[in-house]
Amino acid sequence: MQPIQLFDLASRQAQWLAVRQNVVAGNIANANTPHYAAKDVKPFESVLQETGFQMAATNPAHFTDGSAAAQVTETSMINDAEVQQSGNSVQLEEELMKTGEVKRDYELNTGLVKAFHRMMLMTVRK
Repeated sequence: MQPIQLFDLASRQAQWLAVRQNVVAGNIANANTPHYAAKDVKPFESVLQETGFQMAATNPAHFTDGSAAAQVTETSMINDAEVQQSGNSVQLEEELMKTGEVKRDYELNTGLVKAFHRMMLMTVRK
C-alpha cells in the first residue's frame, strides 16, 4: 500500500499559508513605517516545482509538480509598486486582497482534507 500524499501536500500548503499570512500581517503593521519595503512569499506552485515532491500521474493528461520552505521576497522591486513619499511601498488594498486569498486558500485546503478524511473513514467502517 502506498502512503497517501494528499495529507503531506495539504500540510505543506498550510505551512506556506501561515508564513504568507505572517508576512502580509507584517506589511500591514508597517504600513506607516518610513522606507519599509513590502514583502511577499514565493507562490506555492513555484515551491512545488523546486522540490523532489512528485504527485502520482495515472493518466498522461495529469499535471505533475514537484515543496520546500516558503521564500520571502521584497515586492517593491518585483512588482514596481508605487513608492510613497516616505519611501514605503506597502499598499493596504493589495495587502488586504492577499489576506483574502490566504483565507480562501486555507478554507479550500481544510475542506479538501476533511472531505478526504470522511471518505477514508467510510471505507474503513465497511
